[in-house]
Amino acid sequence: MEIAIIGLPQCGKTTIFNAATRGSAEVVAYANKPNIGVAKVPDDRLDVLEGMFKPKRTVYAEVTYLDIPAAPEGLGKSQGISGEYLNFLQRADALLIVARAFEDPSVVHVSETLDAFRDIDTMLYELTFADLEILERRLKRVEDGFKGARGTDRDALTKEQATLERIKTELEGGTHVRDQSVTDEEKKLLSGFQLLTSKPLIVVVNAGEDQLDQIAEMETRLASDVEGSDIKAAALCGKLEMELAQMGQDEDEEIEFRESMGVTGESGLNRMIRLSYAALNLISFLTVGEDECRAWPITLGMAAQQAAGKIHTDLERGFIRGEVVSYDDLCEVGTLAEARKKGVLRQEGKTYTVQDGDIMNILFNV
Repeated sequence: MEIAIIGLPQCGKTTIFNAATRGSAEVVAYANKPNIGVAKVPDDRLDVLEGMFKPKRTVYAEVTYLDIPAAPEGLGKSQGISGEYLNFLQRADALLIVARAFEDPSVVHVSETLDAFRDIDTMLYELTFADLEILERRLKRVEDGFKGARGTDRDALTKEQATLERIKTELEGGTHVRDQSVTDEEKKLLSGFQLLTSKPLIVVVNAGEDQLDQIAEMETRLASDVEGSDIKAAALCGKLEMELAQMGQDEDEEIEFRESMGVTGESGLNRMIRLSYAALNLISFLTVGEDECRAWPITLGMAAQQAAGKIHTDLERGFIRGEVVSYDDLCEVGTLAEARKKGVLRQEGKTYTVQDGDIMNILFNV
C-alpha cells in the first residue's frame, strides 16, 4: 500500500517524508523523480509480545510513502493536475496533503501569506478539478460512443453516462466522490478512473518549532473542520521530527529531548503514521514465537483463510483452521499454554473475520 505525499510549493513535504521514513532525501524546491521510503507502524502490542517471547526479531507493519515531485504547472494556481503528476497520484492507494503553518522568511509561501487551512482547501479544490476533467473527458468519449451503438452496448453507455453525470454534478456541488452514495456496481465502474477525491486522505499541518504549544489547538480545528470517515488529520513539527529521526536516538533519549522541548505524549509523527495505516483501512493480526513476533497488515473485514495467505500462499491454499487468541486475553493469562488451558485460545475456520490484534497460528496441509 502506497501513500503519495503532495502539497503546495515550499510546504515541507520532503521534510515530512524524511521524518516518516527516517530518510535523508534532499530537501529542494523542485525534484525530478519521487522519493520512495518505508515507515514502520508503531505498535505497543509488539513491544509487549517481544518481552513475553524474546524472539530473534520483531517485525512491524509498514507503510510506503512517495514524496511526489512538484507539479511543473504549479499546484494552487487552478491550472489543473495532468500528465505524469496525475499518473503518480492515480496509482497511489491514498493521498497525504501537507499544509504549511511554519514561518520561514527565507522560504516564501506561494500565496505570500500563511494559512494552513486555506491551503488545505486549495489542495482539495485541485483534486476536485482534476476529477472533473477526468469525468468530462470520459463523458465526451461516451457521447462519441453512441454513434453506431446498438442494443446492449447502447444501454451500457446510457447507464454509464447517467452515473458519471450524477457523480460530476455532486462533485461540482462540493461533495467528494468518497462521500457520495454509490452502489457496488458503480464503484466497479469508477475504480477504472482512479478519481483522486475517491481515495482515502490524510492531512498533515506542518508547524514550526515555535508553534509546538499550538499543535493541540491545530488538531482540534482539524478534527472539526477537516476530518471525516475517510479523512484523517494530524499536526506536527516536520523539522523537529526529521531531525530526531535522523539523529537515531534511542527511545528514552528521544522522550527526554521531546520533554525538553515541551512535547509530551505520543509524537505527532507516530500519530501520523498510525493514521496513514488506518486511512488505508488496514488492521494487524499478529504471529508470535521464539523466532519472530510480527504484525501482518490486512484489510479490515478479511477472512482467516485470506489473511493466512499474507504469510504464505501455501497457508491459504492448505488452510485447515486457525488457533486464535486476542492480544488482551493473552496478556491477561500470560502464556499461550495458559490461554489454551483457560479456553481463550479458540479454533476458527476459513470464514472467520480476523480482528485487529488477533494472535493467530495457522494449521494447514498442502
